[in-house]
Order: sequence, then structure tokens, then C-alpha cells
Amino acid sequence: MKIFDLRSDTVTKPSPGMRKAMAEAEVGDDVYGEDPTVNKLQDMAAKLTGKEAALYVSTGSMGNLIPIYLNCGAGNELLIEARGHSVQHELAGVSALAGSLPIMIAAPHGILTPELLTPWIQPDAYDHARTRLIMLENTHNAAGGTVYTLAALREIGAFARKRNLAVHIDGARLFNAVTASGIDAQTICREADTVTFCLSKGLGAPVGSLLCGSRAFIAEARRVRKMLGGGMRQAGIIAAAGIFALEHNIERLAEDHQNARMIARALSATSWATLDPNDVVTNILYFRTPDRKAADVVKSLARQGILCWDMGVDQVRFVTHIDLSADDAREVAAIVEKMKL
Repeated sequence: MKIFDLRSDTVTKPSPGMRKAMAEAEVGDDVYGEDPTVNKLQDMAAKLTGKEAALYVSTGSMGNLIPIYLNCGAGNELLIEARGHSVQHELAGVSALAGSLPIMIAAPHGILTPELLTPWIQPDAYDHARTRLIMLENTHNAAGGTVYTLAALREIGAFARKRNLAVHIDGARLFNAVTASGIDAQTICREADTVTFCLSKGLGAPVGSLLCGSRAFIAEARRVRKMLGGGMRQAGIIAAAGIFALEHNIERLAEDHQNARMIARALSATSWATLDPNDVVTNILYFRTPDRKAADVVKSLARQGILCWDMGVDQVRFVTHIDLSADDAREVAAIVEKMKL
């Protein structure tokens, strides 16, 4: 039986071209700043996001934790959407390691606005924690791969500057947002002080993320990375995969989005899945399972060769990716349409 793995876009395998680039990578000691391939990747990331500098980190969780540690800090508060990755899937590092208090704000479609943020800004009083940071997730995983509009980003940027707050974008799937919105990464990132994007999700690399910001910030971030145990030596071998991903795998993200919409249309035609295909704008789709436990639906799909996750009692997530072709997506859609639960 053919297996279609829709659990996440982290399940992808390096392509032959990517493996070749890794094997041929020139390397040095990155802790000393002497790995030329890592340096090239960091320069590419800074240019793509419009920031002065970038730092290669092992994971997106580390890439998010460092700006919380530096730009929010112990005893201060950060504002984040209630389903944000940093508070739901990063083992409370925001508090356990950075010492910050996350204020979780429920937002329609995961999109924060100044109106939603305003009531949570702490007054300047000796007995209140200080609000220091706004975290945005773009695309927003748990909200279904939703994307911030440019107008929304600009409103939050102006809001933050007026109140002297830092802004961090958790851009784990930044280039999915670029693809869906038609807005280049520099423009998306302009309103943020810092941004993280992952290489190991839609871009198909095996490991790594980039943290981007000012030169002064990245100099401090390098120190915190070391403190967290994230200093790497001959990391050019894996950084080469990131360079290959940025050079070859951004434009093709549109295929993942098309495949997700194709599968969403098939799901919407069934009696056991509820979703609006028009809500699917990137490579992540969620659907409800009325009158059925999501875990049972996941088991039924697995018996048909479709792997996915239940995300709560009555919700299932599919994620399309580089290792799922258009033909594969058509097969998944055909299987879904025929299933009787």
C-alpha cells in the first residue's frame, strides 16, 4: 500500500541535489565564525529578510527563544496569539528559560490586531510586569496556515513603535506566507525587529533555522545560542542544505498550496469532514469531524495509507509538502472522496 504522509512538512527527505550540495560543502569552525558555507547562508537570510545580519540556529524553537530572552527578558511580558507555537509547542521555554510571562490572546484566524493587543498593555506601575514584546506567527500553524496582510503588519508595527515594544515574527513558514500573499519577504519583515524562518519545513532541508535582526542583536544572539548549547562546529555540511533550499525550493511552494486546496475540496464533499476550502490559503488545512472522534478518523485514514494527526477531540490536520506530488494529492483526494465513515 502506498503511504501518503500528511502529518507535517517536517517529514521530507533531502533530494539528491541537496545531498550532493551537502557532500561538497566547504566547512570550517562556525563557533569561531570560520565556516564559509554557514556564513554564506546567514548572508543570504539577512538579504532575503532585509535585516542587517542573521544567525544559523539548530531549530525554530531556539530561533524564537533567543529574541524572547533578549528583547523581553525575565519578569516581563510578551503578547502572543493563544495558539502560538512558542506557547503551545516549545515546552514553556518562554518562561522556563527566558523568564518571560506570555499573555495569550485569542484572535480570529490567529491574526492579532492593535484592538486585540491594546487591553493587554501593562500600565507603567511599580507592581506590574512590563510589556516588552509582540510575537506574530506568519503563517499561523494552529490557525490553519493563515497569513498576515501587509496592512495588518503595518498597523502592528506602528502600534509597537508608539509603545516602544519589540516585534518578533515566528516565520517558521515565512516563504509560504510570501507565496500566498505575493509580498516579498523583506516587505513582510520590515515591521519586525527580528524574524525566524525554518529551513526544515516547506523548504525541505533536514535541519536548521535562521534568526535575523540588527547586527548588534545578532552579536548578542550568538552568545545566547552558545549558552543554550547551540554552538556548532563544521556546520557547513547542513548549512549547504539550507542554501540549496533557498535557491531551489521557494518558488515551488505554490504547488503545495494547490495540493492542499485540492484535498480540501475533496474533504468538503464528504459527510464526515467539515471545512471551507476557501479558508485553505497555504499548505496547512484543518477539518472538523462532526459526530466522530478525530482519533478514530485518523485511524481510518491510516488504514487507507493517509498519515495525519488529530488535533483535539474533533479536529484533524493535513500538511502538504515537497515530497507529496500533484499526482499524490489527486490520489489522496480520490481516497478521501470514496471513504465512508
